[in-house]
Amino acid sequence: MQDYEESVLFLGSWGPFQKKIFFVLCLTCVPCGYNILSVIFLLASPPHHCDIPAHRNLSQEWIQASIPAEQVAGQPERSSCSRYELDLVWNLSAMGASPNWMLNQSAQGSRPEVLLSNLKQEECKDGWTYSTEYFQSTVVTEFDLVCSEQWKQPLTSLVYFLGGLSGCFVSGLISDQFGRKPVLFGSIAILSIFSSAVAFAPSWPVFTVLFFMLGLGQIACYIVVFVLGSEILVGSSRILFSSLGQPFVYAFSMMLLPGTAYLVRSWRHLSLIMAVPGLACIPLWWLVPESPRWLLSQGRLQEAELLLRSAALENRVEAPPVIFHPPKAEKAGSQKAESVSFLDLLKTANIRHITLKLWLIWFSVSVSYFGLSFSMSTLYGNPFLNYFLLTAVELPAYFASWLAARSLPRRLSYISFSLLGALALLLIQVTMKSYPTLTMFLVLLGKFGVLAGNGVIYTYTGELSPTVIRNTAMSSCAMFSRVGSSVSPYLLEMAEFNELLPWIVLGVLSLLSVVLCTFLPEMFRQPLPDTIEQMPVTQCILWSGG
Repeated sequence: MQDYEESVLFLGSWGPFQKKIFFVLCLTCVPCGYNILSVIFLLASPPHHCDIPAHRNLSQEWIQASIPAEQVAGQPERSSCSRYELDLVWNLSAMGASPNWMLNQSAQGSRPEVLLSNLKQEECKDGWTYSTEYFQSTVVTEFDLVCSEQWKQPLTSLVYFLGGLSGCFVSGLISDQFGRKPVLFGSIAILSIFSSAVAFAPSWPVFTVLFFMLGLGQIACYIVVFVLGSEILVGSSRILFSSLGQPFVYAFSMMLLPGTAYLVRSWRHLSLIMAVPGLACIPLWWLVPESPRWLLSQGRLQEAELLLRSAALENRVEAPPVIFHPPKAEKAGSQKAESVSFLDLLKTANIRHITLKLWLIWFSVSVSYFGLSFSMSTLYGNPFLNYFLLTAVELPAYFASWLAARSLPRRLSYISFSLLGALALLLIQVTMKSYPTLTMFLVLLGKFGVLAGNGVIYTYTGELSPTVIRNTAMSSCAMFSRVGSSVSPYLLEMAEFNELLPWIVLGVLSLLSVVLCTFLPEMFRQPLPDTIEQMPVTQCILWSGG
């Protein structure tokens, strides 16, 4: 199977068949891109304070004074989780006293003033009042996941990403055993079904279970689209698809969600709308073929040839009388038994070294990617615009990774982009307190570096992985990526100790991935391996080319 790409040269690299595959597969990754930031908008936590019941008949002056002031990042803000004892406040109001905000004595003859700092405080016994400046309702505001229940916020994000981790593991094994196409449309169906179901969740526990199921299909969909495109397309069209086409459509679909969330401020309505892209992809089942490369690896020679002859008709070229000779089919069949085991990723010393390094790199990239997204909530400004800009920067990042994939060695490209991202993230600690505009620029530059590196590592991983276990290899890397994304919501908790700590961690992890990448073999302009034995040997030559 090593000369598979030679066997299909008669098709050309950019005929009607390849164009159809390119655009149809790009469309199938819209649902997973549109859903990925759902964790940000569904779980948004608006500013809030203790509710003051109307039946208390307090004056507006006392209602405002009932919420204590706290110092947050050196600035006074109203407390989110406590209020002055309401019975005491009501008694003082009934006596005609007025609250003393300045903590000094009033002029002689005025009403008696109360030193607010001396009053006893209590928790929010009557619930909370949430700001509706940006969100009409979210999961957090509807189920009151704040204050003593605040721990449920990162836990819910964790459950979503654990769903993605589970989906990666299961989908990779199923895809290598039963084919790419069923897993692709199964993942899209999961996204649509559970996006709709989430909208009707009556409680937080039910929402969390449904959110886990939604996570199952999210990244599995993207991975199998990537694998299908990498195996059906060859040469420059494969690089164009994996480095530019799919990431561009994915990023564009991500950009649609902040706009949708801006127009639809209710989380239940937003969840229902999130199901629409998946439903729109159902007719594409009849346009997406199975991977001929996978069919050949399973010994299904006739099906692979039939598919390629159909492609030849679309491209108006003549297929040879025999596309795959019997020895190749026998070799493919001999690999069939080896193509289904996750443990084969650790079978030999060479594949084990490559796999472990890739797992750690994907983990680091994912922590940086999602850590940046979650840390955006600590920056000032309109959240819809902030997340739109954070997503829009992915377009030039993926364009840069495509240019690099066309003409530069994989390691040089990844290391350069990741060093740029790490430097920007580490510089944030210098600018964050005094230069908000410059800080936003550094955040976007950091995201550019991380995303351009991410685009390269997707292509690089696909090229390193053999056909017989490629989807399992990609899915295992995506599993570690989901571990990283599961950890990322807790990065914000580090800000309790030092507000710069999350940014430092992100920068250090980017540097770690750079070090690991230097030990991977170069794959620039090399043929894809079809068996484990054909994988290149791991090495440490920093700037070797192809």
